[in-house]
Amino acid sequence: MPQHLPFPYREEAGVVAHRLAFLSHALDWAAAARTARPWVEAVRRHPPPFWAMESLLKEYPIASSEGLALMRLAEALLRVPDAETAIALTADQLGRADFDNAPDGALARLSGAAIAMSKKFLPDAQGEPGLLSRLGARTVVAATLRAVQLLGRQFVLGQDIGEAMGEAEAARRKQGNLRFSYDMLGEGARTAADASNYFESYRNAIESIAKSARREGATEQNDGISIKLSALHPRYEDAQRERVLAELVPTVWSLCEQAAHANINLTIDAEEVDRLELSLEVFEALAARIARQQPQWQGFGLALQAYQGRALELIGHVAGVARKYQLRFMCRLVKGAYWDAEIKRAQEMGLPHYPVFTHKHHTDISYLACAKALLDASDVIYPQFATHNAGTIAAILQLSARSGARFELQRLHGMGEGIYREVLKNPLVACRVYAPVGQHRDLLAYLVRRLLENGANSSFVHQLADESVGMDELLVSPLHLSPEPSLPLPAGLFGAGRPNSAGLDLTVETMRAPLLAAYATTAVPGVPLFDTAEATQAVQ
Repeated sequence: MPQHLPFPYREEAGVVAHRLAFLSHALDWAAAARTARPWVEAVRRHPPPFWAMESLLKEYPIASSEGLALMRLAEALLRVPDAETAIALTADQLGRADFDNAPDGALARLSGAAIAMSKKFLPDAQGEPGLLSRLGARTVVAATLRAVQLLGRQFVLGQDIGEAMGEAEAARRKQGNLRFSYDMLGEGARTAADASNYFESYRNAIESIAKSARREGATEQNDGISIKLSALHPRYEDAQRERVLAELVPTVWSLCEQAAHANINLTIDAEEVDRLELSLEVFEALAARIARQQPQWQGFGLALQAYQGRALELIGHVAGVARKYQLRFMCRLVKGAYWDAEIKRAQEMGLPHYPVFTHKHHTDISYLACAKALLDASDVIYPQFATHNAGTIAAILQLSARSGARFELQRLHGMGEGIYREVLKNPLVACRVYAPVGQHRDLLAYLVRRLLENGANSSFVHQLADESVGMDELLVSPLHLSPEPSLPLPAGLFGAGRPNSAGLDLTVETMRAPLLAAYATTAVPGVPLFDTAEATQAVQ
């Protein structure tokens, strides 16, 4: 099949120059920064709860020994099957870091709360007085174990959809203009049984969400659900295209039909670069079926990753599909959560360029260009802007005021609470919370992605909590081009004296076609069959 999008491994500077030209005269960044400044000042005067991501990264940056210890604990405690080993691991990791002298003592406060709660979980905790004190260090370690587990809970809305919806209602009572998109935690299916379990999880969640959804009116007023295609098929890969289209499309269609009857949003979550073309094949097959059977439904959509070099062209393609089938989609614009994996894959495969931007401000430029494109296509797309960056939010408000398009903002549960507390004082701005749902043992991959995404020193979430970063630096304009990538290209990974081996991405049609053409024209001479009698004579 021909590619829907341009070649993914293009020179970064050329792509960014195009995005800057697209934004020319469309955005006044200085005005956006002035809008964002009071929000940032208010958050710094009244910071979010100490368990929020912003506060966690302020206390324990990932680059510090304490931050690394927490990352190791988060990884270990969600995998270790028995309490004794978990406690031993916790003691080992705490011994490598100096939590006692951490500023503001956030872990001390967290551990204090955890110690009180841990009395319910430790053996014989309700026994004779003084037992906890006699347990000594073991109790402290066990309490810290509980503290890290409690920390993980801040990023999961509920362990099942019922609990999550209850928490969502409680949040709405405090802040009325909130909507939710529930994400059933879990990574890609490895077996058909995995895929079946994920399907049932999605089906049950849609059934629960439907009970409180309004059947009349705009779909975006209701809560919705996000699904991962790789969770619904164990071989969700380009080489299995025919099988995926034959087996996966009917599966996803049944979820779409269920969501359409309930008038709720169903978003296909983003995957890695090598699956994007396949995702578009599945997306269009579903769009064609929606046009035939549920044309009134306006809740189907997908997530778009601004850090990809093809993001702007992707929006053009999706808008084209909407116009082709006379549908309206709901599209969530995100910056992207697989940056490290995409960089590593390009390096290992020796690809000509990276498929994602290597400079953070280049991703910011792409995000703003994509935001403009989505607002320009508001006749067929309902834009959803997922960001925790105050400057980006202010820029979106400015762009939307000029276009007059309806839209919503989005944030992750457990993140961005301070900024959105200020932004949502404007009752005309709506916000949807992306809310993970699942057991804490399923939290690991999600939590690590969030920490990697927001833990870098250049991250707005990280810098917001760091008062040593001045306001001008925090809200500096991203609208400038860096001519060279921030990393060596894959070919130069080992330096000038040792070129990396060049490779091919066989999911890209233009890279695959020459190999297939050569294969089709290559004649392999026949080899005579083995003759046992002749071989016997030859050795006698």
